[in-house]
Amino acid sequence: MTPTTLIRDSLLDAAAVLLPVRCSGCDRPDRAVCEDCTRALRPGPIAPDAFDLPLLAALDYDGVTRRVLLAFKDGGRTDAAPVLAGALRAAIMAALPQLRPDAPPVRLRPDAPRAVLPVVIPSTRAAFRHRGYHPTAMLLRRSRILSPPLWRALRLTRQTHDQVGLTAGQRAGNREGSLVASPRLQGRDCLIVDDIVTTGSTVREAARAVAAAGGRIVAAVAVARTPLRGGTPRLS
Repeated sequence: MTPTTLIRDSLLDAAAVLLPVRCSGCDRPDRAVCEDCTRALRPGPIAPDAFDLPLLAALDYDGVTRRVLLAFKDGGRTDAAPVLAGALRAAIMAALPQLRPDAPPVRLRPDAPRAVLPVVIPSTRAAFRHRGYHPTAMLLRRSRILSPPLWRALRLTRQTHDQVGLTAGQRAGNREGSLVASPRLQGRDCLIVDDIVTTGSTVREAARAVAAAGGRIVAAVAVARTPLRGGTPRLS
């Protein structure tokens, strides 16, 4: 353990005494994400899923991952963002080899001359009012790997329903034609960034909108993907 890590952990321990919190993954009195849950959120090898374009997710959306992501997205637990941002960073790093050979390099430094542009899925007005922040954009900022996303690169043409509880067909219908991309994406190489992928309907709609605006999709990444019962990824 380095001196910096020791000091940081000591400060966190002191803060936990003064402002007690519970782990967002297991609810034990500890920190925002305890050591055991942090270990559970460390991605293993990341391979692209069978999909319309290379799609890489760092974690399976179950167990600790599901509990922490739900707490972060819908429970106001933004204190879990640093750990989740680490998972997103791993997915982005795994996506780098998926870039076309002729694509410009992903910007890892602010002064890079040109970069693959991250494109995040917009929240509905109701979701943003409820949360007060955009979950994916927050994690992308915390990952500190890509240049900031283009403001309003994607916007909703209509307010969609919450996807939770919808079948694959209903999800596709809910998202179909719901996004439009900015003309500023024309000629740009874009990386779609999402927090959770279930059926892939949202990513497909984002890719369609970006392509319609003249952008080029190089890959898509997510913090987590929803597995089928039995453990097989569901991306159909």
